[in-house]
Amino acid sequence: MLGQKTKCFKQHPTLCLEDLVPLSNFYRKVEAKLDLSFVRDLVKDKYCWWNGRPSIDPVVFFKLQLIMFFEGIRSERQLMEMASMRLDHLWYIDYDFDEPVPDHSSLSDIRDRYGFEVFQKFFEHIVERCIEAGLVKGK
Repeated sequence: MLGQKTKCFKQHPTLCLEDLVPLSNFYRKVEAKLDLSFVRDLVKDKYCWWNGRPSIDPVVFFKLQLIMFFEGIRSERQLMEMASMRLDHLWYIDYDFDEPVPDHSSLSDIRDRYGFEVFQKFFEHIVERCIEAGLVKGK
């Protein structure tokens, strides 16, 4: 008899993203080795502390930039499509299954707000951290 599989998805209230990303996952290793909390100080002068909507966490923004680099992604639209589907990406940026990821257009706005100088400082700091963590060698 010819079988036919139909889509029938169930709710799984006991699933936890933390349990679904293997301990050996690349992004778990990155998270363990690279503390990105320094970026909040790096960009704090780019925000108004007393007015406006809450922003996307700058740490999340820079984690997304690292995902773009590690995965060889060239477009923020493609990045956000992938991040919304990949469990390890959601875990790395601290988003849960049912949480919508930031819109790609927000990433462009943030990049424009930060400017070249912030990215240069971020890159220099990350390279230093990678060397200290033994993630890169050489010149």
